[in-house]
Amino acid sequence: MPEKEVEFKASVGDDGKVVLKRKSKIRKGKKSKASGGQFELRVRKDLEEKGWIVDKWSNNVESEKLIPAKRKFNPFNKVMTIGTGFPDFVCFEKRGDLFEVIGVEVKMNGTLSRIEKEKCVWYLEVGIFSEILVARKVQRVKGGKIGIEYVDFLDIEKRMRKGN
Repeated sequence: MPEKEVEFKASVGDDGKVVLKRKSKIRKGKKSKASGGQFELRVRKDLEEKGWIVDKWSNNVESEKLIPAKRKFNPFNKVMTIGTGFPDFVCFEKRGDLFEVIGVEVKMNGTLSRIEKEKCVWYLEVGIFSEILVARKVQRVKGGKIGIEYVDFLDIEKRMRKGN
């Protein structure tokens, strides 16, 4: 009788408990992370071609304060990930004597979570960014060239449900 391949992989979570993960989901996650990283590089190149000075944003918002983003360490690859801030990029463009500063968040499907939307609102209220764009992947024709569409966060905010 042939041996059956193990369907799950056991690992230990942050809380010390054993977590079982489906191997198919692990493969899917690796693929998603890789394609997301490639799309992020494509967006950066596109913004630079349009004349923006682009850099990774390494800050985040917690309790309505701007803090340095937490770094993530992968013990298997011995790699420290630095750029885990929100939004992904800060972009500068010289306009006369002044600079316009915008934030750009890269999302393959263009959908922000509720927490990300709240962070965007805070960035705009405080005046850290004059505008926040969400870059999303668009494909006009199936199998055709992949394009980038930039959606202004203010358009997204108009569709948001207002809280209590």
